[in-house]
Amino acid sequence: MEQVNQSSLTEFILDGLTDIPELQLPLFLIFLGVYLVTVVGNLGMIILIVFSSQLHTPMYYLLSSLSFIDCCQSTVVTPKMLVNFVTEKNVISYQECMAQFYFFCVFGVADCYMLAVMAYDRYVAISNPLLYNVTMSYQVCLWMIAGVFGMGFLSSTAYAIFMIRLLFCKANIIRHYFCDYFPLLELSCSSTFINEVLLWSLGSFNIFIIVSILNIHSTGGRLKAFSTCSSHILAVAIFYGSTAFMYLQPPSVSSLGQSKLSSVFYTNVVPMLNPMIYSLRNKDVKVALKKLIQKVNVCTAKNDLY
Repeated sequence: MEQVNQSSLTEFILDGLTDIPELQLPLFLIFLGVYLVTVVGNLGMIILIVFSSQLHTPMYYLLSSLSFIDCCQSTVVTPKMLVNFVTEKNVISYQECMAQFYFFCVFGVADCYMLAVMAYDRYVAISNPLLYNVTMSYQVCLWMIAGVFGMGFLSSTAYAIFMIRLLFCKANIIRHYFCDYFPLLELSCSSTFINEVLLWSLGSFNIFIIVSILNIHSTGGRLKAFSTCSSHILAVAIFYGSTAFMYLQPPSVSSLGQSKLSSVFYTNVVPMLNPMIYSLRNKDVKVALKKLIQKVNVCTAKNDLY
C-alpha cells in the first residue's frame, strides 16, 4: 500500500524574492515597513470596530473578519520572507513548509470567500434596503463568517492532503519566497495531475463567485452599486486579479519573476491596502475613529489629573 508521504527531503531552501545582493537590505526595509503597516492597520480596524458601538453592524463585522484574515495571511508569509533578506540560506523544514502552505491556503481561500460575502452584503443593502436587517441579521452574519472559515479549512485540508502524498526527491530549492502551490509541484517527482485538477476546480469556483457583484438587473441599480461600493470593487479587483493571474493559468505560461510579483500583491500589498481602502472613503469609520480618539484623550486627561 502506498504510504502517505514518501518524501526523502527533510528540508527545503527558499530561493527568495531576488538574489541581487544590493537589493537585499532595501527590500528588507520596504517589506518590514509594509508588514508593520499591515498589522497596525488591520488590528487597528478590528479594535475600532469592537470599541465603536455605531459600527456594530453586519457590514463592519464582515470587515473586521476580513482584517483578521489579512493580518493572519500576511503573518504566515512575510516573517519568513524577511529572514530571506538577511540570511545567506533561508532553510525551512518539510514540516514547517507544509504548515506554511496549509495556513496560507486557509487564509487565502477565506479571503476569497469573505470578499464574496461582503459583495453579497452590499448587494442586499442596495437592492432590498427595507429587508436588509432581516436578510442580513446578526445570526446570518455569524453563520456566513463561520462558513467562510469552514470553506477555508475544508479547501486547504484537501490541498494539503494531496500535497503531502507527493514524493519530493528532486532539488530542494523552492523557487519562491514561501511554500506556494506551483513551486512545490515543480519539485515533485511523482504525478501532480490530481493536484492541478483540484486547484483548477476549486480555484475556478472561487473566482467565478465575483459574478455576484454584477448580478444587479437594472442599469440604475448597477450604477448605484458601483458608486456605493467602489471601495469594495477596488479591493476585489486587486485580490481576484492577482490570484487569477497566479493560479488560473498553466505554470509553464508565467515566468518566475511574474509569479513572484503577482504573489507580492496578494500576500503583502492587498492586506496592507484593505484597511486604507475601506476607511479613507468611509464616513462612518472616520467618525468612529474621531470619537474613539476623543475618548482616549479624555481618559488620558483624567488619569493625568489623578
